[in-house]
Amino acid sequence: MNVTPNEFIPCNLCGSKDFKLLFPSTLTHSTPDAKDFRCTSSAYGVHPPIVRCNVCALVYANPRWASTIVNENYSVVQDPTYVEEREGRVLTFRRNLQPIEDLIHQSETRRLLDVGCHIGVMVELAQERGWEAWGVEPSTWAAEQARRRNLRVITGTLADAKLDANYFDVVTLWDVIEHLTDPAAELKQIQRVLKPGGIFAVHTIDIESLFARAMGKRWPWLMEMHLYYFSPRTLGKLLEKIGFQVIRSNPQGRFLRVGYLATRLEPYNQTLARLIRATMSRANLLTKAIPVNFGDLFTLYARKVSG
Repeated sequence: MNVTPNEFIPCNLCGSKDFKLLFPSTLTHSTPDAKDFRCTSSAYGVHPPIVRCNVCALVYANPRWASTIVNENYSVVQDPTYVEEREGRVLTFRRNLQPIEDLIHQSETRRLLDVGCHIGVMVELAQERGWEAWGVEPSTWAAEQARRRNLRVITGTLADAKLDANYFDVVTLWDVIEHLTDPAAELKQIQRVLKPGGIFAVHTIDIESLFARAMGKRWPWLMEMHLYYFSPRTLGKLLEKIGFQVIRSNPQGRFLRVGYLATRLEPYNQTLARLIRATMSRANLLTKAIPVNFGDLFTLYARKVSG
């Protein structure tokens, strides 16, 4: 029996309550489990109702679990598999740093904040490249993992951290905005801590991509932990509304270990997943990180234009 959560919300972009149901709820539990909020969760296809705003076309989960419940789960979630996948994250974030550095090459300071930094991989890589790098992370477990590596990571949300206004040259948001209960409020916090002219880089899933449209209800990113499904178009509108100027956006995948990629395929084709694992195991390639890009992830760069 499907379960429908009971927190109804207006559109985060335009405030409208006029929407169309795209995908009915596939939930079968009456309360969420923190394990389903792990970054490495493979609970694909399990989600609350997903709707599209009839005014601005933003896609989001509605109704959904109460914001307090969502935030509580993120504060207690633990994800050891993410640590095991560190190599792929390192390759991904190392590549992601270069275009940011190109955009701020004339800045007198190098201060970077990674929001939702998890175990701090981006913070660590930026620090190695000479940045004054900070992170904020709601998961107590993940923030502690980061601090064990002597990284500047604050447990909690950006609003909790109460960082100085107009301080950072760069703020990044990697695979986070789709999880937030109120993206507009978080973007306002980011706009506040960024210097005028500072760069904001955000990476997320693209509901309007060719792959997403072709997959329909089988698109793997339709998940309980994903509350918003942006596109470059809808995210750009939200950013401009808050005080950013969009510079550009582009499809951008990530690096995954072959063995981990096989586990991502299991919910769709167990035979193929087992074949990949067996073949790659014989070739001693299960731990090799490879680039993966189906065109349904994108990175958007924007500049703060207001004080």
